[in-house]
Amino acid sequence: MLLLCVIYLAFISLGLPDAVLGASWPVMGEVLNASPEFAGVVALIISAGTVMSSLLATRMIHYMGIGKLVALSVLLTAIALIGFSLAEHSWVLALLAIPLGVGGGAVDAALNNFVAVHFKAKHMNYLHSFWGVGAMTGPLIMAHYLTFQNGWRDGYEIIAITQFSLVIVLFSALPLWKKMLFKTASEADVSPPFVGNMAVLKKNGVWLQLMMFFCYCAIESGTGLWAASFLTTQRSITAGDAAFWVAMYYMGITLGRFLCGAITEKMPEETLVRLGVIGILLGCIMLVLTLSAMWAKFGLILIGLGCAPIYPNTIHMTPKRFGSAASQAIISLSMAVAYMGIMAVPPLLGVVANLVGFVSFPIILLLLGAIILFTTERLRAYRIVPVVLNKGL
Repeated sequence: MLLLCVIYLAFISLGLPDAVLGASWPVMGEVLNASPEFAGVVALIISAGTVMSSLLATRMIHYMGIGKLVALSVLLTAIALIGFSLAEHSWVLALLAIPLGVGGGAVDAALNNFVAVHFKAKHMNYLHSFWGVGAMTGPLIMAHYLTFQNGWRDGYEIIAITQFSLVIVLFSALPLWKKMLFKTASEADVSPPFVGNMAVLKKNGVWLQLMMFFCYCAIESGTGLWAASFLTTQRSITAGDAAFWVAMYYMGITLGRFLCGAITEKMPEETLVRLGVIGILLGCIMLVLTLSAMWAKFGLILIGLGCAPIYPNTIHMTPKRFGSAASQAIISLSMAVAYMGIMAVPPLLGVVANLVGFVSFPIILLLLGAIILFTTERLRAYRIVPVVLNKGL
C-alpha cells in the first residue's frame, strides 16, 4: 500500500505542469518578448518528447528497472521546470521542453503498465484521478503567484521544488519497487520475456487499441482547447463564463474517475467504457443541437464524465486482453499514439474552425466518438488472459 501511495504522488506530479504553460503564457510570453503562438511550439516539443520516451519506455524499463526510470524521469521534469523559472529568452523554453516531455512520457507509460499488471481496476481509475488533481493544482498555484511581480517565475519555482521533493521520495522508495517485483516473480515462477514494440504490432487487436487512444486523446485535448471558443462564438457566452465551464469539463473527468474507482468492483470495466463512450456521444449531440446555451454547458460536462472511464480502464484491461508480457510495449505504444492525437487533431480543429466556423467543432468530436465506439466494441471480443494481481489491493 505504501508503494501505491508513492505511485499516486508520482501521477500528481505528472499532472502538475500539464496546464501551467497556458495559464502562465499571457504574462510569461510578454516578459520574454515571445509571440502568442510560440506557446504552441513549446507545447508541440513537449508532446514530441513524450512520444519519443513512450516508445523507448519498454526498453528502458528492461535495462534499468521501473523504479529508477520513474525517479530519473521526475528528476528530468524538475530540472526543466526550474529552468523555466530562470529563463530569460523564449528559445530556452524550447530547449527545456525536451526534458519536460521526455520525463513525463516515461512516467506515464511505466506507471500505467505497472498498475495495470499489479493492481485492481479501481486503483487505475484513482491513479488517473490524481493526474487530474495535479492538472488542476498547477494552474491554481500559478494563478496565485501571477498576482505578484515576476510571479510566473515563482510559480514555476514552487512547482519545481515540489517535483524535487518527490524525487527524494522516489529514490527512497526504490526498495519498495524491488520488493513488489520480487514477490510477483516468485508467484509467477518465471520472469516474463522481453517483448518489443514491433513484435506487439503483429498481435490481433493492437491496432484497434492504438486507433482508440488516438481518437480518445484527440477528443479530450481538443475539447479542453476549443470548447471555450465554441461557447463564445456559437452560444454567445462570455469569455469568463466559458472558461468556468471548461474547468467544469475537467472537473467532470476528475470526479468521474474517482466515481469509477469506487464502483469498478461492482461493474465490469467494459461496461464502464461503453457507458463512457455513450456519454461522450450524447454530450457531442447536445453541442451539435442549436438549443439554449445551458444545453451546451451540460453537454460539455457530459463529455467530461464520458471521458472519465475510457482511458484508465482500457489501459487496465490491456494485460488481460494481450498478456502481461506484451502489455508494457502495447501501453507504451498506446501512450505514444495518444500524444500523436494530442499533437495532430487539436490544431486541425483550429484550422477547420477558421475555414468553416466553430459550428464544425462538435461534429468532428462526434465523428471521433463514433470511431471510439467502433474500436471499443471490437476490442470486447478479444480473449481475456489471466494476469497475476496483488489480490490484497
